[in-house]
Amino acid sequence: MAVRILAAPPEGSGLEPVRGQPGLPFVGNTVRFIRRPFAVTRDQYREFGPVTWTWLFGRRAVVVHGPEAAEAVLVDREGVFAHGPAWQEFLGPFFRRGLTRLDFEEHLQHRRIMQRAFTRDRLRSYTSALAPGIRRDVQAWEHGRGFRMHDHLKVLALTCVLDVFMGVRVERPEAVRVIRALNETIAAGGAIVRFPVPGLRWHKGLQARGRLEEYMRRHLAAKRRGGGDDLFAMLSRAETDDGRAFTDEDVVNHMIFMLQAAHDATATTLAMAAYHLGASPAWQERLREESLALGKPTLEFDDLESLPAAGLVMKEALRLVTSPSMLPRRAIRDTQILGHYIPSGSLVIVPPLTNHRMPAYWTDPERFDPDRFSAPRYEDRVHKYALTPFGGGAHKCIGSHFADMHFKSILHQILLNHRWSIPANGRWPIRMTSLVPKDGLPVHLSAV
Repeated sequence: MAVRILAAPPEGSGLEPVRGQPGLPFVGNTVRFIRRPFAVTRDQYREFGPVTWTWLFGRRAVVVHGPEAAEAVLVDREGVFAHGPAWQEFLGPFFRRGLTRLDFEEHLQHRRIMQRAFTRDRLRSYTSALAPGIRRDVQAWEHGRGFRMHDHLKVLALTCVLDVFMGVRVERPEAVRVIRALNETIAAGGAIVRFPVPGLRWHKGLQARGRLEEYMRRHLAAKRRGGGDDLFAMLSRAETDDGRAFTDEDVVNHMIFMLQAAHDATATTLAMAAYHLGASPAWQERLREESLALGKPTLEFDDLESLPAAGLVMKEALRLVTSPSMLPRRAIRDTQILGHYIPSGSLVIVPPLTNHRMPAYWTDPERFDPDRFSAPRYEDRVHKYALTPFGGGAHKCIGSHFADMHFKSILHQILLNHRWSIPANGRWPIRMTSLVPKDGLPVHLSAV
């Protein structure tokens, strides 16, 4: 396959061109990348180094490998890598003007407001508020073979998010409807036909987006009148630095984005942890003993640091199945990454999912090994950007501490109430477009 350069560097710049193998026109390496992302990126890295390019999803994309390149793009010290235009390529109109779609000063203003929902005091109140509902829901799980753990985790995670961010307690049928709408908007972002043909993904995504907007607007008027101190109510009363209140559209956009980001990441991380704990009885018992040692039926905020083994498992689950699997940026002017020339307009992708499996930085990277994060190994400390499940720089996820609380609160209840194992032939297929088990992760669930 022919090697080609992305663009010739300016004469006298001293920069190297970005080399790569684009593959077939338009399609490029998309199919191979979806099916075998680690093999594709490993081959590119070996042949071309940390900065290379190819055709992906119908676009010319510069893919950067390793923590040094990730830091250069995510920290963005020169302010040349825009977040919003890059996500537009993938998410289209489905997550308008959430934090992923804003840049620079506007992003900082909105981020400062939304960070108020994640202070230490807020997290403390969330932990207490969620504990009874999590315990009740997990205790109701039915023992037996074929229990679809991922499906139940999705519903439970969304129920928690609706409770603390919207002040709304919903039953399972309503949660399932919201999850279905969120899933359809995400799926539409990966559509090949990107206009509304009835029955195809793009059309379904637009319809789902409409249902989510209607769901939010149904509650918005009451929030505007001062309905509670949850995130939804706070955004409805918030003002930017220059004194402007958020419009209804701003509030709805932020809430749709937060519902998706906050519930999906937790559910996926919990499911990956449950998959490996189901295959590793020794680790499952280690975590159960840690939870039992607390001597409490539910967690309080100050208990989170008393579950170090659960923290190791969470890190390892995040390493193995990072969502989102790609962090895209758009170069808004000519720049460079590690001495390679990046022309203005280039789509640049940091792939955490593949960076987290590079043998140069991780011992036996395909193996579930939470102890890689403990003394004396500390593999994540080889570089500040070796592990980036929450991104980095100005766009680093504001909900990382919420994710820690959410993950541990739910896992604590599962460990106290249930044991589980996965079928002998059970496996978790990793694809770039689908980080979740299509079969719902069936397990054999039994009493402790």
